[in-house]
Amino acid sequence: MITRFLDPRNDLAFKRIFGTPWNSDTLIHFLNDILDLKEDPIEKVTFLKPNQDPVVAAERQSIVDVLCEDEKHNKFIIEMQVARDPGFVKRAQYYASKTYIDQRDTHVDYKDLKNVRFLAIYEENLFPKKMDFISHHEMRDIKTQENDLDGFKFIFLELSKFKNKKGNLKTLTQKWAYFFKHAVDTKEEDLAEIVGSDLIIERAYKELDRFGWSKKDLMEYETVDMKIAAVRDALEESFSDGVKKGEAIGIEKEKEGIARKMIQKKMDIESIIEFRELTREKIEILIKEEEKTIKQRSFCKIENIFS
Repeated sequence: MITRFLDPRNDLAFKRIFGTPWNSDTLIHFLNDILDLKEDPIEKVTFLKPNQDPVVAAERQSIVDVLCEDEKHNKFIIEMQVARDPGFVKRAQYYASKTYIDQRDTHVDYKDLKNVRFLAIYEENLFPKKMDFISHHEMRDIKTQENDLDGFKFIFLELSKFKNKKGNLKTLTQKWAYFFKHAVDTKEEDLAEIVGSDLIIERAYKELDRFGWSKKDLMEYETVDMKIAAVRDALEESFSDGVKKGEAIGIEKEKEGIARKMIQKKMDIESIIEFRELTREKIEILIKEEEKTIKQRSFCKIENIFS
């Protein structure tokens, strides 16, 4: 079925929206929205050429990335992971670290090294224990929670966890998540409801309108799509083989982990059953275990007071 809007998760489409100088204002808006930079927003970006190891570059078949810096020379890495990758979090840290280290190639003093922000849009479930579709990660002092080592920050959007419908998009972050997950399925008559007053979202959709693409670009888009599908199928087949060999227990543990978080947030049992596809008996066992854990923690606190 031919759709009006193309898929922003496609390499060519992604770079057309976020990786071209004529759309730099779209990228600026996107970064300010997702990173919540209201107090100190990005005003200008310059696109940089990724400096990757040859081996890393060869392995990055399923990843789309944009590297840029703002007017203060802080670095921003934006990546789209379109296939399951168990090593993605480690690779994200490696890539961010390398971008940080590469600043020394220009003989920059250590005190002048700029911050690196890594933003990933991930199709699958990356952090099973987290309920929210977006998570922010940084280094903090365990005792004081101060962010003294502020050189790195990682932000992950997990599209598989984003459940909002088009009529329930209240923030720009939600609209961007919906855009990545559902743009290819969006009908023209639904656009006004999705966009609302946020014209930057409309502009992003406009870049995906297939009638604005040349025949040559559409052919390249389809070629990229086929390559992505091949990589995804290969990784999914590998994952399925692992499950068949006995790793299915990991999926069940993942469901239980999220169910525990829902219990901690005082969600009702019916919602947990519906959302996590666990039996009532299993949920009741988890509730009892969580109640026992809370009692044990309370007892330990009392002991500490009198010790």
